Amino acid sequence: MDSSSASPAQAPCVVVLLTFNSASIVRETVGQAKLVSPDVYVVDSNSSDGTIELLSELGCTVVQRPFKNYSDQRNWAIAQVKDRYAWQLHLDADEVLDTQAVADIRAALAQPRHDAYLIRRRDYFMGRMLKHSGVNPWHLRLFKSGVGQCEARLYDQHFVASTADTGRLGGYMHDKNSVTLSDWTARHNRWADAEVEENTGVQRAEGDDVLKGRLMGDARERTRFIKKIYYRLPIGVRALSYFFYRYVLRLGFLDGKVGFYFAFFQALWFRMLVDAKVYEKQGNR
Repeated sequence: MDSSSASPAQAPCVVVLLTFNSASIVRETVGQAKLVSPDVYVVDSNSSDGTIELLSELGCTVVQRPFKNYSDQRNWAIAQVKDRYAWQLHLDADEVLDTQAVADIRAALAQPRHDAYLIRRRDYFMGRMLKHSGVNPWHLRLFKSGVGQCEARLYDQHFVASTADTGRLGGYMHDKNSVTLSDWTARHNRWADAEVEENTGVQRAEGDDVLKGRLMGDARERTRFIKKIYYRLPIGVRALSYFFYRYVLRLGFLDGKVGFYFAFFQALWFRMLVDAKVYEKQGNR
């Protein structure tokens, strides 16, 4: 497979970023992204911290659009660039590509063997990199225009491809998560509401454009399959089980104090909060 099927009018690749008050990290993100493509297309949600001015200084194309939800913003951005670029690479404002990831992406674009590619994400928490405690390590972020879209879910959205022809890239997206713990808990409180809506059937996403849970699928599909089993466990018990999985079975304790705090807040705070909200929604039954 090669890129000869692309329209001659199309440029090879664009990097698409979503930003909101991201001035503290976006310079590093853009710097690495521009090693993949000189074209960086940014959809900003009315930042007020100097992000827009910094992006303009870095030579990015910046458009303003109010944020409704992640999938809506992503799919709108996909539609804006699909006719002008053969390939799209999607990153969050705090996802910094490492040297190996840049090299593998460039190689894939030069001689594409697949229509879409998965890349690993490495999580950070409280300013520290997590080698063992991270969640959802593989993500579809590089794909030919017309092949990928973001699934229409309220929370835990993934990009999905219209083809099974996907490959894997080396290296990592370093999710440097520049927010404070106060901001992290505020965000996850909102996401807990979205998770309750998603998993109590009120606005459950279904259809061909939603990532299916499959035990024998890729890492994302296995995680989605296991999550279905998770929600069959009793309220409260499942959050405790998840802490044991993250901190013990996944060796989160090897990440030291930050590994403990991450497992605690992911499982015994966020997941327990989701359970409590489900319990409240069900009328304390």
